[in-house]
Amino acid sequence: MNRLPILSGVIAAVVVFLASLSFVVVDAGYVGVVKRLGAVQPVFLSEGFHVKTPVIDVVEKFDIRLSKFESQAGASSKDLQVVQTSIAVQYSMTPELMPRTLQKVGTRATAERTLIAPSIMESVKAITALYTAEELITKRDSVKTEIQNKITSFLNETLEEKELAGLLKIANVAITDFDFSSEFNRAIEEKVRAEQEALKAKNEKLRAVTQAEAKAEEQKLIADAVAYEIEVESKARAEAIKRESEALAGNPQLIQLRIAEKWDGQLPRFSGGDTVPLISFDNLTK
Repeated sequence: MNRLPILSGVIAAVVVFLASLSFVVVDAGYVGVVKRLGAVQPVFLSEGFHVKTPVIDVVEKFDIRLSKFESQAGASSKDLQVVQTSIAVQYSMTPELMPRTLQKVGTRATAERTLIAPSIMESVKAITALYTAEELITKRDSVKTEIQNKITSFLNETLEEKELAGLLKIANVAITDFDFSSEFNRAIEEKVRAEQEALKAKNEKLRAVTQAEAKAEEQKLIADAVAYEIEVESKARAEAIKRESEALAGNPQLIQLRIAEKWDGQLPRFSGGDTVPLISFDNLTK
């Protein structure tokens, strides 16, 4: 009689425990893969509440949301420079293929380690070898596009062999960093410095030429202005002389007036006496 309450409590605890094992809740952004006595079931569990067989069924949850995987890959460029490239791959996983993924690949971490990481290594080496170290920087967008295409191609081929085509959906591939040798970095700095000095010299030469041309243009304008002024003055003087000549030719008395205007009032002197000679005014007009 004293053992009955204890036994009832044990039975109740076992029932509650088994009841807690008879359902599972899959969070948003996840899918559940059921393993029944170790065997993977072909149908995945979507987000929400699900009933399962206690003890017999075990549910593995997989994150299928967009995630980022980062990796570094060393390679040699076309001009044999050693380049360490940092790559970030954004990807998501297809829910319907998660049961088979668990069978043939494993967990998500395993998929990253055995599928994505090798694809990055292989793609970076293949594409880096097509560009010089300098081109990896100046043609960064093209390099990034080719690496992304190469990663996608590598993954598709690998997944098709495992009957998992379409498992990984690559959303974006980003080159986060190029790390070159110290010798190459120093050479780049010297080249940039030389280019800056050459550009500075070119600008100074251009400025000197511009100033010289401006000064020459200014001198030309001044000379043109002086020449124009002389031309105008010469034409005016010639016109005045012409008019005066015409006036003198038509009026002899005006000639006498001009002579009188030029006379300074002094009579001519002759040596040999103080007598003032008489000079006919008419003779002065001849």
